[in-house]
Amino acid sequence: MTGPSETRRRFLAGTAALAGLTLAPGLTLISAAGVKTGPATAEKRWGLLIDVNKCQADCDVCVAACKTENGWQGQGRPATDPQWIRKVTLKNKQTGASLFLPVMCQHCKNPPCVDVCPTGASFRRADGIVLVDKHICIGCRYCMMACPYKARSFVHEDVSGQKPYAPRGKGTVESCTFCVHRIDDDRHPACVEACRATGNGALVFGDLNDRESEISKRLARYPAATIRADLGLDPSVRYRGL
Repeated sequence: MTGPSETRRRFLAGTAALAGLTLAPGLTLISAAGVKTGPATAEKRWGLLIDVNKCQADCDVCVAACKTENGWQGQGRPATDPQWIRKVTLKNKQTGASLFLPVMCQHCKNPPCVDVCPTGASFRRADGIVLVDKHICIGCRYCMMACPYKARSFVHEDVSGQKPYAPRGKGTVESCTFCVHRIDDDRHPACVEACRATGNGALVFGDLNDRESEISKRLARYPAATIRADLGLDPSVRYRGL
């Protein structure tokens, strides 16, 4: 007699590669047929430079653009709201000066979320983008506990309005993907384009391995820092003026 666990295992093994299969409410497997470029390679390492001096306190276009592009929305409950990208305020207790910066998945070279994942759902692409495979995520949330940046969220409720290129589902973990569907289509992340449209220019995206890229030139010209550099995770998100 076949038990529930064995039945579920066979079901997933036999159908996980099919596009259009619904695994959970709001979670649909999709094919990569729309991707124009080839497989990710280590020749590139995508990164993001955030100029804190240009990030305004009352500006949240990067957050709004991410919500719209990837089909997530907050419910007004900080404990359970998605954390794909959020604005953080840092205040110097001695001077009272404040800094405002967006924080998202840092796409570490040595991601602790990948190390602790028991199923391999958390993984790092060859080009440095850290993702969650919703097909095999079991919602254990070990990755959330391991992430020092609090950049991952657990989907507690049924979702609606999801995008075909960014599947979401109740019972899985999610986080910033650097808009991987855009990168594979030779475009920039939605947050970067939205920031550029305002004229602030606080976000610069590009290939960290290419010395001629705009991001590499800026990093060579001005000092930049990473959050919790002491952990040795080597994030792909860098901050100037932090």
